[in-house]
Order: sequence, then structure tokens, then C-alpha cells
Amino acid sequence: MSTTPQHKMGSGFGATSTADDVLRGIDLTGKLAIVTGGYSGIGLETTRALTKAGARVLVPARRPTAAQEALHGIEGAETDTLDLGDLDSVRVFAERFLASGRTADLVIDSAGIMACPETRVGPGWEAQFATNHLGHFALVNRLWPAIEAGGGRVVSVSSRGHQFSGIRWDDVHWHTGYDKWMAYGQAKTANVLFAVHLDRLARDAGVRAFALHPGAIITPLQRHLSHQEMFERGWVDERGVPLNPEGFKSPQQGAATQVWAASSPQLDGLGGVYLEDCDIAEPVPDEGSHPSGVKPWATDPEQAARLWALSAQLTGVDAFAGRS
Repeated sequence: MSTTPQHKMGSGFGATSTADDVLRGIDLTGKLAIVTGGYSGIGLETTRALTKAGARVLVPARRPTAAQEALHGIEGAETDTLDLGDLDSVRVFAERFLASGRTADLVIDSAGIMACPETRVGPGWEAQFATNHLGHFALVNRLWPAIEAGGGRVVSVSSRGHQFSGIRWDDVHWHTGYDKWMAYGQAKTANVLFAVHLDRLARDAGVRAFALHPGAIITPLQRHLSHQEMFERGWVDERGVPLNPEGFKSPQQGAATQVWAASSPQLDGLGGVYLEDCDIAEPVPDEGSHPSGVKPWATDPEQAARLWALSAQLTGVDAFAGRS
């Protein structure tokens, strides 16, 4: 079975491309997209762009009232209730959606938390791994009948933060030595490995999966960081103004890669790769920090299969049981 090379394809787009740019000429009329986190930051811009291209967008949210307010006036957007940190909530949402008889043509797993204080959810799971990865894993597996019927794409929003850490196989829930940035890195690596193995399992059904880094964007994702932390990292000045504006994308630019991943005909027949700046990213070495590219631990098919098995065990859900 052929795989997609993890190398740039020369898409013609780049870091400054916007979601509207990559959707120009693409008609999504009749398509239904599910976008977690689709009412804030780059998720909101994703919802706006997809609806402008004709899609209906369902935005499941932990705070549905806030989502409704944020999406007010966006024709074609609707909301529902979903807490990714609560597997019962994931199950109930999926059951409700499947009962509606609708297909899920595009699924963009955009919701996430970053660098939060040590927090436990469910049966004591570390919140970043549980919310960013396990919640989306359970969601996609429970929605699989609708996704398979749609024959579209699943997009897993990762980050350059995956470079911070691979999977801590001996302690994925950080029962010892919690480090909020390393835990974030592990969760973002999990987002990539999820797409790698999902693509392997789903491609025969015509469904392809991608992971991506949207770029550096100042959004509510930084809500767990103090002004002092962002100042010390050189992100903002004393007043909170970005110190290197050209180093940050606008939310419209930040949404571009996930919209491109979900809809571009340039990616037809491809899948299982990590994207950035509206193109396939280049691999980078294990050692050191790199301004772009994907670490080998995030695209390793053996680790992807291992994580899938662990995630299925933890969540009790596997739409592909017996085929992993």
C-alpha cells in the first residue's frame, strides 16, 4: 500500500495565505463539516471560511451558549454540546449526530488546550492528552459510520509544539514530573500519530486523514499563560503587544492550513502526513528545536499503531477493531 511522501509538494500557497485564499474556486455546497473549537480563534475563522464556500458547519462546544454568541450572523453554522474531556459527553453527542442520519463530509479536530496547570479529567487522565487527543480519538471513532458515508477527510490540528516531546509511553498521564509544555508536546505528537494511523485504516473506505501545524497565532489558546510568561518568551512587550508581529499569523492565516487540508483537490489521493503553511512539511532530525518541520517520532507508523491501541484501550472505542 503506497504512502504519501513527507516532503513539500509546491502547493503555491504559503504562510501568508488565508483560509479564503485556499478556498477560492472551491464549492462546498451540500457538504457538512464538524469543527471542534469552531467558535474561537482559528476555529472561528475556519467556520467562517467553510460557510462562505457553501458548507454547513456544525460546531460542538463545551459552552454552547458562548458558541452561539460567537457564531451569530454566520449563515450555515450551527452548534451542539460536547465536552471533549468527558467521554460520556462525546458518546452522547455522537449518538445524537448518528441518529440524525446526516453524513460528516469533513471533520476538523481544532479544539485544544495548551500549557495548562496540572489538571485531571475522567479517571485521573492528564487534561491535555485527554482533551486534545483522547477526546478527539473517541469522537472520530464514534462518528465513523457518518464519516465513512461522507467519504471525506479528517483533519487533526497539531502544532510545532509536537517537537517538545514524543509519547511518554511509561507515563502518558504524567503521574510524576508534570511539565505543562512537555505535556502539551506529547498531546500534539499524539494528534499527528492519530492522523497517521487513521489514514492507514480509513483510506480503503475513501477517507483520508491529515495533521498540521497552523502557525503561531495569538488566540484564546494562550489563556493559561500569564502576561509575564508571554513576555519572557519574547512574544509580547510590557503592554501585551506582539513583539514580532511578522512572526505571528493572523487568525485568517492560521486557519488556512486546516481549511486547505480539509478541502483542497491538491491533496486528493494523499493522506497520513503532517502539513504546515498550506503544504506538506519536511522532516527534521530528532535532535534540537527547529522553526518548522516534523519530528520522526510524530510520523512513525509503529508508534502510531501503538498509540491507537492504547487509545482504544483507554476509551473503550475502536471503529476498526480487528483491523488495526
